[in-house]
Amino acid sequence: MSNTTSMMPFLLLQFSDIRELQLLHFFVFLTLYLTALTGNLLVFITVAFDHSLHTPMYFFLMHLAMLDIGTVSVMLPKSMAMSLMNDRSISYFGCIAQVFFYFFFAGTDFALLIIMAQDRNVAICNPLQYERIMHKGACLQMVTIGWIIGLLYATLHTGSTFANTFCSNIVRQFFCEVPQLLKLSCSDIYLVEAGLLVLSCSAALGCFIFILLTYMRIISAVLRIPSVHGKKKALSTCLPHLTVVSVGIFAYARPPSDASPDLGIAFAVLYGIILPMLNPFIYSMRNKEIKAALWKLLDVEHSSKTSL
Repeated sequence: MSNTTSMMPFLLLQFSDIRELQLLHFFVFLTLYLTALTGNLLVFITVAFDHSLHTPMYFFLMHLAMLDIGTVSVMLPKSMAMSLMNDRSISYFGCIAQVFFYFFFAGTDFALLIIMAQDRNVAICNPLQYERIMHKGACLQMVTIGWIIGLLYATLHTGSTFANTFCSNIVRQFFCEVPQLLKLSCSDIYLVEAGLLVLSCSAALGCFIFILLTYMRIISAVLRIPSVHGKKKALSTCLPHLTVVSVGIFAYARPPSDASPDLGIAFAVLYGIILPMLNPFIYSMRNKEIKAALWKLLDVEHSSKTSL
């Protein structure tokens, strides 16, 4: 294959060439997108406006909601536009933007999950030192470091991916996914990004192992709590985060490179759409404080409207 021009648009994968199925895909993705936006915005607004939730745990949860909104916004709007307009193309710089922002949100998300695990570790294992360790300044510093890690992570992967020369512009995925882009490379520099992906997967696995070890320590501390009520209360603050981490391990467990394209698409939908959509529901359903604050917020809005 001859080299493509450096700024040539890429052609993304459409789910169907049949117009009716394209419209069905549009409405399905629109429903998923609006569900993810609504759920995460409700979590963000509830935590922001309820002063009783201005604690480190909910401060981190608010940032997680922001990251989930960003993740679904990277993939879904372009895919919906493709189906609606029957146009598979994405500009070269549009593809760069997708790669950059996906890695930015994913990298920051991993950093935030580690921070949240450490927050629960301090709260349960060292409750008397919690306010001293997890003060407002420390929380802001940790979140800032997490966002910086995401920025560096995205810059590194985006730069090494698009330093390649591409021999084809047909991407077998509904968004610009790096492993699929590397398959189009006709220069040896793709080995650099492939190595970075392996390193990233190893780092992600290390993060998950660290989180699981942290929770083993937390569970050990919970079992030493004498009262049953105390045990339930401690576990109720940990279960949502542990559930999100467990789902994330499964979602990011990529299929082998020689697996069927349909399997790759299914995993992309899982980690790029379903997981960010489920996160607010996981936290809300398992957390009485968020549910109470949410109903309080909705009741205030309803009361203000009826008074008008």
